[in-house]
Amino acid sequence: MPNRYKEMGYWEIISRQMSIVTKNQQTRFKDAKIAIIGCGGIGGSVIEMLTRMGVGEINIVDKDSFDMSNLNRQLMSDLSVIGKSKAEVTKEKIQKTNPYIKINAFNEELNENNIEKIIGDCDIAIDALDNLITRVMVSRYTKKIAIPFVHGAIHGTKGQLTVFTPETKSYEELFSLPSQGKNLDDEVKEELKSVSSEVPPVIGPIPNIIGALEAFEAFKIITEIGKVTLAPKILNIDLLDFESFKIIEL
Repeated sequence: MPNRYKEMGYWEIISRQMSIVTKNQQTRFKDAKIAIIGCGGIGGSVIEMLTRMGVGEINIVDKDSFDMSNLNRQLMSDLSVIGKSKAEVTKEKIQKTNPYIKINAFNEELNENNIEKIIGDCDIAIDALDNLITRVMVSRYTKKIAIPFVHGAIHGTKGQLTVFTPETKSYEELFSLPSQGKNLDDEVKEELKSVSSEVPPVIGPIPNIIGALEAFEAFKIITEIGKVTLAPKILNIDLLDFESFKIIEL
């Protein structure tokens, strides 16, 4: 496809949001590269929204395959993809939605050996994890390379959201984790497992809401519109009680 048609197609997709941002702001988003760690419930929503808002490039990473239990919440899942790689399926589906985005899919587990390859040249990393050890690893690495880390987590009908930057408290500091200030060795990893090792219960809307909010935090960071929810401020929500939707400060 000639470049001029690719350019026209891109701007047509995001035309409805152009009364909200300027062309320069949207161009910054078009030039941005974002890493999403996880392609499940939260991650599928993050990736979907970033794609539809017109991000330029994403790295997506997930070692798992879809199974039947994913159907209640994971937007990239359906019966036809059960048993298939979440990262590869997500890449294929997103390219059908926005063919102008560059997607780099990693069908592997993020670890100390590949974290630089997956996050190292990105502008932002987004947390779509249910694994505390990996979340700590990503938090430390993003602070090291001085990029924002957008954090989201869910449990049942509840969710939380905040953004860490080199200037804010770290994820470990904010939540007073036992790994704070320690090497992430086997002993410390066992300590983290003792903090949270359960598979959290979840109902369909909550990871998708948190994922959409995380995507928009990334949009705000890149375009510099609106007010970013920076740590130690945290947005807490509970779908069973809309009065619970509030920002607290730890």
